[in-house]
Amino acid sequence: MSYRTIQVAIEDNIATITLNRPEKKNAMNPTMHHEMSSVLDELEYDEAVRVLVITGAGDSFCAGQDLKEYFYDLQDKPADRARARREAEWRANRLRLFPKPTIAAVNGWCFGGAFTIVASCDIAVAAEEAVFGLSEVNFGKLPGGHVTRAVTDHLHPKDALFYILTGRTFDGKKAAEMKFVTYAVPKARLMEEVKTLAGELAKKNPVVLRSAKEAYRYNLAMDYEVAGAWLTAKSNELNYLSGDTWKNGVEQFKRGEFRPGLGNYEWER
Repeated sequence: MSYRTIQVAIEDNIATITLNRPEKKNAMNPTMHHEMSSVLDELEYDEAVRVLVITGAGDSFCAGQDLKEYFYDLQDKPADRARARREAEWRANRLRLFPKPTIAAVNGWCFGGAFTIVASCDIAVAAEEAVFGLSEVNFGKLPGGHVTRAVTDHLHPKDALFYILTGRTFDGKKAAEMKFVTYAVPKARLMEEVKTLAGELAKKNPVVLRSAKEAYRYNLAMDYEVAGAWLTAKSNELNYLSGDTWKNGVEQFKRGEFRPGLGNYEWER
């Protein structure tokens, strides 16, 4: 399928989506939201895909919402605005609960609404030279559309309020220091690093990864006792769905064929 605002490549069980409006710093317009919502439908059920990577074309990851096409042009078109807002939700729960591991490769400018993409991905690797910013206060807005929630969940309150209220920028090194991203590397190494990381994940049992991700995401909303009971049930469900392949791992360990802390078991046996 061809797209106007994104590029999609699948190789070695890794799907890479590249936000592709470099002339607009990959700002998200309604067309991009529609295409991202559609492609996530496809990739979720594509058995050839085990890991999803999101990055940007050119010198930007994503400059946030396209102020003209998403906000200004739709202000007198309520039906189109509602449709665009609904499809823009791919960045929140849709991406956060995507059933396969997700990696944000933040290669450059990352502003406003793009924070939700980074926050919703399971892992985020940034170029040290990338520039992050919450510039909404500088043009009379607040960080909406789950952006404030994403920042609240990921940053210390003093850091979150500092950048929300000042609109100042910070680089990839600072993003890693504050743990908004997992870690940062020089831009020249970014995609090589992400490819290695994605390849590591792609070798693991996808059924186990999906269950482990669900266990983490959903137990956050539970109290301690409910989480314990639910996770026990989730573990039993995994045994059923995976065909108890963990027993293969134990047998391989007993035979000295692998050590759990140093590699993967042969889950396809």
